[in-house]
Parts: sequence; C-alpha cells; structure tokens
Amino acid sequence: MKFVSIIMGSGSDLDIANEAAKVLEIFGVKYEMIVSSAHRSPQRTHDYVVAAQNKGCEAFICIAGMAAHLAGVVASLTTKPVLGVPAGGGALGGVDSLYSTVQMPGGIPVATFAVGKAGAKNAAYFASQILSLSNEELALKIKNDRANMAKKVCEDSSKIEIILKEDK
Repeated sequence: MKFVSIIMGSGSDLDIANEAAKVLEIFGVKYEMIVSSAHRSPQRTHDYVVAAQNKGCEAFICIAGMAAHLAGVVASLTTKPVLGVPAGGGALGGVDSLYSTVQMPGGIPVATFAVGKAGAKNAAYFASQILSLSNEELALKIKNDRANMAKKVCEDSSKIEIILKEDK
C-alpha cells in the first residue's frame, strides 16, 4: 500500500498539517498523520520512520517549528523523499524554522516549502506528484486540478475585469 506520512513535531502544528491532509484527500492519496518530535521523542521518530517505510510510505511531510530538526532527522533515516514544512511562530516568525529545515548537509536532502499552511498545501501537492510518477490515474487528477485552477482564475476575472478597447 503506497501512502504519504505527515509527521508534526508538536500537536500545535495540527492546523498546518490539516492543510496537507486536505490536498491528499482531494487526490485520494492515502496518508498517516502522527506527532513525533526529533528532540522530545527521538526513538519514537526513528521507530515510526522505519515502520512506515516497511509498509509502503513513499514520502514524508515533516512539519516543525522553532529549531525544526524533524525533517532533517527523518531524512537521515530514509532514502524516501522528505518534504519539510517550517511552522511559523517563535521569536523569528518562522524564519528560524525555515533556515533549520532548508540548511541540510550535502547528501541528506530535504525539499523545503514555504512557512505555514501554504507550504503544507504545496508539500502535499508535491508528494502527490511524486506518487503520480507511477500512477496515471493520480497524474490525471493532478492535471485536471491544474485546469480547474486556471478556469477559476478566468471566472474570477470575468466578474471584475475591465479591459480598455483601442481607439481607432
């Protein structure tokens, strides 16, 4: 069974994680969601990543704030794609989390997304795109979603647009 894992460093990250879950649900991608801290429960994190890989996890979305080492720790435990989402908050408003997530040593990559809910949403889209490489039905769902987004932009514009006509 192929699925995506969403790991939060803290229960306070649930609102952000739910944005990723919504996207995965739209595409029918199975997922697990847990709280596990790189610092407060390192053995739980290790055990979970190993078990998730063994039962078919294809990508890990890791959401953490402050020191935000969760994505890096998970990346050190797996060769599956790790998608890091820095959480906001803290004294630096998420910039500290962003730097902690993006600054990985060569050879242990973490694909890093925007801070907060937008980052979680894009991480889920990206995870879905990864799974779509071997799933044509999922690839079509993603393509149709893109077309629907473009259509919505045109519909929104048609309600407000003002276009000047050239004088002849």
